[in-house]
Amino acid sequence: MSPADAGIDCRVYRAARQPDLYVYVREGFQLAELPEALQARTGTLTEVMPLRLHAGRRLARVDVQVVIAELSRSGWFLQLPPGGRVHAPLHFGD
Repeated sequence: MSPADAGIDCRVYRAARQPDLYVYVREGFQLAELPEALQARTGTLTEVMPLRLHAGRRLARVDVQVVIAELSRSGWFLQLPPGGRVHAPLHFGD
């Protein structure tokens, strides 16, 4: 049985510095384990909801199979805003 069939528990976090940017984190994975560059880019992460992902579940903006595979591999998945538009800071300290 693959992870997609069995399902995987995760938590979804919203990034403070970037509208519509979300980080999915596998249950048991600590936010402090996220890459430093990602932590700096997202700013404070606020939990939006816990979620159980499985092959039959639909997600609005991403393929659930891709999210499950990445959670199984690295423990986290980054969902970019629609169109992939990421806010670029215009000055240091943004």
